[in-house]
Amino acid sequence: MPGAPGTLFEPTRLGDLNLANRMVMAPMSRARAHTDGTPSALMAEYYGQRATAGLIVAEGTHPVPGGAIGPDAPGLFTDAHQDGWAAVADTVHARGGRIFLQLMHAGRLAHPDFLPGGVHPVAPSALAARTLVHTPAGRVPAVTPHALTDDEIEDLVTAFSRAAGRAVAAGMDGVEIHAANGYLLHQFLADNANTRTDRWGGDTEGRTRLTVAVTRAVAEAIGPHRTALRISPGNTFGDLTETDPYATYTTLVASLAPLGLAYLHHTETGTALDATLRALWPTTLVVTPAPGDGDKTRAAAQALGRGADLVSFGRDFLANPDLVTRCRTGSPLNTPLAEGFYGGGPHGYTDYPTASEGRGAAVA
Repeated sequence: MPGAPGTLFEPTRLGDLNLANRMVMAPMSRARAHTDGTPSALMAEYYGQRATAGLIVAEGTHPVPGGAIGPDAPGLFTDAHQDGWAAVADTVHARGGRIFLQLMHAGRLAHPDFLPGGVHPVAPSALAARTLVHTPAGRVPAVTPHALTDDEIEDLVTAFSRAAGRAVAAGMDGVEIHAANGYLLHQFLADNANTRTDRWGGDTEGRTRLTVAVTRAVAEAIGPHRTALRISPGNTFGDLTETDPYATYTTLVASLAPLGLAYLHHTETGTALDATLRALWPTTLVVTPAPGDGDKTRAAAQALGRGADLVSFGRDFLANPDLVTRCRTGSPLNTPLAEGFYGGGPHGYTDYPTASEGRGAAVA
């Protein structure tokens, strides 16, 4: 990976925060929390190792018991959860980093095999995703979810708001609301998963209403400068189909632009929508570049040239705790180990070497 233009490594501002560079560690589920969803000491070390990122976005964290994406996923609805995340935030800050926490609800991609007893997956409509989901016994077909009632939706908005308050109380610099990648808020945006005819579905405004309501509630609870949103227009993960992503996301972004949020995290589509969203969004834009030639540093520089303010890196941060230094110096990268992606202990999680310890190595 050759060195990138200096702009990627220049300090910048995110609202009232000073960031050391423009590189964002993307949220990636790693399943290292305790069984009850409490973040572990191992998680604090993992995020602390990567504190040289301009901004860390911690992995998707469920605000209610039924929102878990899989076994050992972290939550944020008890005092123990909050204390665990406080240890993560303290470790990152002690090493000079900045960290947001991603709030997400799995929706119909959850499964009864790992949810607490009596809790069933929920979704906008009672339509099972035609996909497999991770459980303790392996990958199994998704189940038919319970269609949320109007009252349950209102309770969910409140739950996101409360979890955001806990995140800030734990010392997080802010929260990123996950409305992407096939999970619950994205399910409401997608017309094949959301067939409702009430105010939470139907037309484009109806399908965007829940994401707007959650974002507004969180911004009111912790301040818009600590609130961000992630979207992935046209993403088909989780058996989703969006007939007209251009209309959906221009409507959504235009509705939220006046709030003055910390940032919008956009997964590029490689279409005219990318430039349109940049024009509509008045504050910081974080971009996950569209797949290119594999040169992530060059793709990041190109994204900055297209108007991104910050650029998100995923598996490269997973496998390289010193990714910023490696990109700046053009050092080889570690190879991510798939067997360490989800669950387990330190192996494939906190034992990747830095460049000074072993250049471009896989973990033995």
